[in-house]
Amino acid sequence: MNSKIQKILKKKNKSKIICLTSYSKNIAEEADKFADIILVGDSLGSVLYNYNSTRKVTLTNMIDHSKSVRLGVKKSLMVVDMPYNTYTSKSLALKNAKKIIKETKCDAVKLEGGKKIINQIKFLIKHQIPVMGHLGLLPQTNKGKFKSKGGNIKETKQLINDSLLLQDNGVFSIILECIKTSTAKLITEKLKIPTIGIGSSVYCDGQVLVTDDLIGLNNTKIKFVKKFINLKKFINLGFKKFTLEVKSKKYPSKKHSY
Repeated sequence: MNSKIQKILKKKNKSKIICLTSYSKNIAEEADKFADIILVGDSLGSVLYNYNSTRKVTLTNMIDHSKSVRLGVKKSLMVVDMPYNTYTSKSLALKNAKKIIKETKCDAVKLEGGKKIINQIKFLIKHQIPVMGHLGLLPQTNKGKFKSKGGNIKETKQLINDSLLLQDNGVFSIILECIKTSTAKLITEKLKIPTIGIGSSVYCDGQVLVTDDLIGLNNTKIKFVKKFINLKKFINLGFKKFTLEVKSKKYPSKKHSY
């Protein structure tokens, strides 16, 4: 087993796991200083391309951005989302997972779903491809408005069963997205592997947020997003200074000229 994955597993019930998204080398370099896991998420579709669904994200999109991210990651575990329709069968899943790992040098891939895709997950793990799971709100297959999961007995039971099924078949951790607090807490307590929450309470073993959201580059109003800094403020300041110096002919000075 990958030594980085072993480190993640050992954090269960001991210390919180930090997971951050990255889509480029520059952001990855900074995230790598703090993160245990760097996720190249298919959220790049909405963040970078203004897609209204992650279903529009292609394998090429994921590979190209992951290659850039890889250049900035030195210590963190690097996980890449397998995009929509790239793991609809065992053979397709294996083919595309191998392509992702070969071309990006990532450590693992992430797939959305439980029982419905368990055969694909088992097949990947059988072929020594590390897999991170993803339960709760599944953006790739969600229909209609995004709603929290695990709010009733039926949903809670299904989520618990799916989480145990994923664990028993070898995934090393599971993203829990938009799952009710009590259900996320129950799942985390039942599992021996770590849970990484996004909108799923403080009780998960770790947390992930889309980096562009937490640094204030997106004007999102999603409930679970907290803006930890308004980076736009500093970007605007830099642009303003550049503009003023160009117009006043202060830049470029002799120091910045050949």
